[in-house]
Amino acid sequence: MGETIRLEASDGHALSAYRARAKGVRKGGVVVVQEVFGVNSHIRSVCDRFAAAGYEAVAPALFDRLRSGVELDYDETGIAEGRTLVSELGWDNPLVDIAAAAKALDPNGAVGVVGYCWGGSVSFLAACQLNVACVAAYYGRHIVEFLGETPHCPLILHFGTEDPLIPIENVEKIRVAFPDVPIYLYHGAGHGFNCDQRKDYRADAAKIALDRTLSLFAQHLA
Repeated sequence: MGETIRLEASDGHALSAYRARAKGVRKGGVVVVQEVFGVNSHIRSVCDRFAAAGYEAVAPALFDRLRSGVELDYDETGIAEGRTLVSELGWDNPLVDIAAAAKALDPNGAVGVVGYCWGGSVSFLAACQLNVACVAAYYGRHIVEFLGETPHCPLILHFGTEDPLIPIENVEKIRVAFPDVPIYLYHGAGHGFNCDQRKDYRADAAKIALDRTLSLFAQHLA
């Protein structure tokens, strides 16, 4: 089981975060970036899973800038509320808070970042704008809006071929813009295939994607 901690961002904003300490020998630190549903039970379980693999994991509560304790359901109401919060938050504030989480894990930036859904897009921006060691981004539908950015660390991207929010045409645009970035497609998988609380959960795709993400971390967080 993890714990709730407090972080302070560079602009003085204080936020909560869920931290799961590494089991056994600590292999490194990982910032886990939430979906639009907040740091909910799923995101906490993701942190616990990375901790079990030897990585200290911290999930900053990015919505704390607007409202503390946000945990939304995986339904239409939750989606609508989450998208409203995302729109109000913007793109810059989450990066400031991710940087705070990364600093708490390692002041020198030897930290991995992994994000899901909206967090996948934010994680992509972290690869481009923050001092982190590597990034794995899951089904970030807004990445296609940032093709002018330049990743400055090793980055891998995960997409489902049946994702109604991310047309394959958009994935191909991303591939063309970033030819050196490995893009993994999971056939038959939809949006949110990593989340076992969503109807689109695909255990097979989630396991393969996790193995690839852990391989990235093992290579760059030694």
